[in-house]
Amino acid sequence: MVKPLPSSTVVVARDSERGPELLLVRRRAGDAFGDSYTFPGGVLDPDEADARPMCQGLAPADADALLGLESGALDYYSAVVRELFEETGVLIGASTPADDDLRSRLHEGNLAWSQLLQQLGAAVRCDELEYFAHWITPSALPKRWSTRFFLAAMPAGQAVRPDGSEITDFCWATTAEALDSARCGDRKIPFPTRRILEDLADQESVAELLDWARKRQAAGIPAIQPEIRSDDGKRRIFMPEIGD
Repeated sequence: MVKPLPSSTVVVARDSERGPELLLVRRRAGDAFGDSYTFPGGVLDPDEADARPMCQGLAPADADALLGLESGALDYYSAVVRELFEETGVLIGASTPADDDLRSRLHEGNLAWSQLLQQLGAAVRCDELEYFAHWITPSALPKRWSTRFFLAAMPAGQAVRPDGSEITDFCWATTAEALDSARCGDRKIPFPTRRILEDLADQESVAELLDWARKRQAAGIPAIQPEIRSDDGKRRIFMPEIGD
């Protein structure tokens, strides 16, 4: 069995006349979930812990308790802010867009995330991220992730700028629009992303989404690990009962 890689994903939301719209990014063909629309995110970097001193708004012990970890939970918050910035140019906690040159150097590995934050005088604003789900890839698959999902409001004054490498396109869509596009085949949306969209469907504003996420935190976030089984000769995904 392949050990799942720790990763973070963020659902970025903005208000619209049709209700909250969510940011979906299209991943390049050949990558994990290639040519699909997903939420921004990725695997934790080996040096993620170097940015812990720049994490603000949540004490390390409180973050560990929220994520159910003995230590290191702030790394998930750091990773999701970094991945969002690398993929879309959006920097949570910043009042203005960040320099694209710094972004390119970060993406190419020529600038550490902690150094970029220092140069910008920025911080990882953990209090602007609400943790709401934990998914683990089925054990039968050759590539696996243990992914923590966070919710955040789109920062004012910023715009989505796909990196043009990992991310080839993006869209803003309500949950209904995204799910309809998946059903009719207009957009390829992976199973976990569709299930997250279904979970978010009943909220009517970004404020309601954030409040919903905080209530989920208070109730405790279970780890969800679907399994792939044979059913009538076909491989199907089976969801566990919560608490299994």
